[in-house]
Amino acid sequence: MIHLQNLCKSFWRDGVQTVVADNLNFTFPSGISMALLGRNGAGKSTLLSMIAGTVSPDSGHIWSDGTISWPVGFKGSFHRDLTGLQNTRFVARVYGVDTGMLCSFVEDFSELGAHYHMPLRTYSSGMRSRLSFAVSMGIHFDAYLVDEVTSVGDAAFKAKSHKVFRQRIGNSGAIVVSHSMPNLRRLCTAGVVLEHGQLTYFDNIKDAIAQHEANMGASVDY
Repeated sequence: MIHLQNLCKSFWRDGVQTVVADNLNFTFPSGISMALLGRNGAGKSTLLSMIAGTVSPDSGHIWSDGTISWPVGFKGSFHRDLTGLQNTRFVARVYGVDTGMLCSFVEDFSELGAHYHMPLRTYSSGMRSRLSFAVSMGIHFDAYLVDEVTSVGDAAFKAKSHKVFRQRIGNSGAIVVSHSMPNLRRLCTAGVVLEHGQLTYFDNIKDAIAQHEANMGASVDY
């Protein structure tokens, strides 16, 4: 599980304060694929980054009894002057996994071809996302953090991404941010709605989506 205790986080944008977490206390249960819903700018990606440890809260604590992935699609941990292969080797050593197995998995899954052996600075945004997603899926985590990454690539790559992700979350949990309600319905069983710095939990994804739409003042037929 992932527990948020007295969590506070806000930021200013164009003179307007956005409160991501308002003395937030919440527990994400283990082994559940959960959608994270909220208005644009509510701070969903910021909350994911705090859970991953790449963004610090203003105050409060986050702790977990399992391993948590970085936000899938996050490229900040990769070195631009190293090749895709070298970056993968580095991540394998950091997380203590078999280097050869991870490098082979990433090379096959990412479909980067010769670019896998080229510096990351030569990659397009889509190529970096493919590398990041492949590395994430090649390592077992107890909870996967996902932010729209399965939208990367052509139809065949999207289908492959959805398939491997569903395999991974079959034995793990996940927190998924996506603007695609059909994707959330396919990938998640439960959901939480971020509104005014608080999280509301729904054990049925349909109820979470309905509450999100009500908050948005929308009546969209998905």
